[in-house]
Amino acid sequence: MNDRRTPFSTHFKELKRRLIRTVLFFFVATATALAFHRHILRWLLEPAEDLNQFTDGQAIFTDLTEFWGAVVKISVLTGIALTTPFMLFQIARFASPGLKLNERRWVWILLPASVVSFALGVAFGYYILLPPAINFLLNFGGDIATPLIRIGSYVGLVTTLLFWLGAIFELPIVIFFLAKIGLVTPKWLAGKRKWVVVLAFVVGAMITPTFDPVNQSLVAGPIIILYELGYWLARIGVQDKGKRDVEIEAGT
Repeated sequence: MNDRRTPFSTHFKELKRRLIRTVLFFFVATATALAFHRHILRWLLEPAEDLNQFTDGQAIFTDLTEFWGAVVKISVLTGIALTTPFMLFQIARFASPGLKLNERRWVWILLPASVVSFALGVAFGYYILLPPAINFLLNFGGDIATPLIRIGSYVGLVTTLLFWLGAIFELPIVIFFLAKIGLVTPKWLAGKRKWVVVLAFVVGAMITPTFDPVNQSLVAGPIIILYELGYWLARIGVQDKGKRDVEIEAGT
């Protein structure tokens, strides 16, 4: 009885230890982001030059707690962004002993790839999508209304947009993983291409804050390309899985 309970107790302690590490890392990362919140806010505001013409390009706040709320929000989100790779590393280390050698290999490949993919999505949104989208929104009604953009509204819009673009760039990794575990096949993925094109523009309309078809295409285009990349990764993954199954059968 004790021999059966000891492994569970050991695993629970290991999980608890890694969870505590992750929580501590999150608080340290959030506190660091809070200390450098002005630099983070300036970085977020860079794509929006001349945001408000009556305030020398600075955003405004109309509520006493609005600026503080924006600071807390970006600090927590930055803490989450910095903690996520560390958390994934802790999960991989915890689960690694129970995985087969080939499974461990794919875990250590896919985890860094997912982090890099998310970062690429954020970079795409920040450098490619945000400048034209913000310029369109600021100048669309310039002859009728004068923009006075609140810091809380701007931070909420930008962080939401960057998060979803980062998530979208995970699409090839997700498709490859689903193909590896057999939930989807390359043939099925190929048959859904025309629907992906339609869905890409729908998602582009939902994510982008404008109704400008150019900005929507800036989102839809990468989604289509990422889906195609996921399709070819799925083909590679299925071929690799088939070869391994043949080797296993030959060995038995």
